[in-house]
Amino acid sequence: MGFLGTIAWFRNTLIGPGVMLLYPLYASMRAIESPSPLDDQQWLTYWMLYSLITLFELSCWKVLQWFPLWPYMKLVFCLWLVLPIFNGAAYIYENCVRRYVKIGNFVGSRYPEEQKRVLQMLSLDARKSVERYIEKYGPEGFDRVVQAASKEAKKR
Repeated sequence: MGFLGTIAWFRNTLIGPGVMLLYPLYASMRAIESPSPLDDQQWLTYWMLYSLITLFELSCWKVLQWFPLWPYMKLVFCLWLVLPIFNGAAYIYENCVRRYVKIGNFVGSRYPEEQKRVLQMLSLDARKSVERYIEKYGPEGFDRVVQAASKEAKKR
């Protein structure tokens, strides 16, 4: 096997799980405890992508076993997803996933049509805050906020 073979084995056996599982697990636990939603987005997106990669591997294992570079490509891709200098998972969320989330109709049917349109334009975090506001102050309170914002926008 030789020296290079031993290094390659070491990289796949120890560094791979550390990069793809241990560090993301640690960072996910820290994200749960932090008040910022940005790190939650990074790690939820990472786990979603990692699950898709794993499903791809499970369903295509016969083909992938003939492709010797696959483990290295997976390791490099996961490094890009995980390392804070790149934040690849957040990049994929912002540039790919978010488009489809905004298109979908995730607003409940309990709101009037005008409020549904406003809620659909918001990001998921803003939508959660607005829905909590509506639950606390009612739909009339939300209408007052929208009207005040419209008046303020017209002044500018």
